[in-house]
Amino acid sequence: MSPFTESNFLDIMRQAAPISNETAELLAEHLQPVTFSKHEMVLKAGVMCKYLWMIERGSLRHFWLMEDGREINTSFSVEGHLVFSMDEVYYGKSSEEYAETMEPVEAWRISVEDMNFLFETNLELCNWGRIIHQNEYRRLHRSHKERLTLTAAERYRMFKQQFPKVHQRANLGFIASYLGITQSTLSRLRAEE
Repeated sequence: MSPFTESNFLDIMRQAAPISNETAELLAEHLQPVTFSKHEMVLKAGVMCKYLWMIERGSLRHFWLMEDGREINTSFSVEGHLVFSMDEVYYGKSSEEYAETMEPVEAWRISVEDMNFLFETNLELCNWGRIIHQNEYRRLHRSHKERLTLTAAERYRMFKQQFPKVHQRANLGFIASYLGITQSTLSRLRAEE
């Protein structure tokens, strides 16, 4: 039996979709355990990484690096999340964003080629992939709407609901950037809680 079959990530996968023991073992055959230090880049803009990472422990932030050097945080990933470049997986292009660890990370690595093969040949994994992608699309859609229509306080409240494991673990500057507010505004909102 593979260590993956006893993993936190598999437990979280099974909350999203039914995954049989046979499918878990099949997936495990394609996985490699990896670790990252705090502040390590997992994805880099302009680079083909060729892998997806299933986060077992730890957290990451996703961001764009602007021409003027500013970093715009676009998302966060924690235990149970799948980290990858959409540009690479779907379009065969290098990533447009960065993903950096905010703390030490333990993950399971799988090649883009192997993951696509499993999506094409295993209905359980295909369904799991569809569900996590539709959930992420819904989250992105909500975030876009919230950014355009809600006050800073309302956006922060929604952020805590969407990312309950992040709001106490991430740097205030990262959260403020994600919310499109200043760090001083975020500090004031947190003080008012």
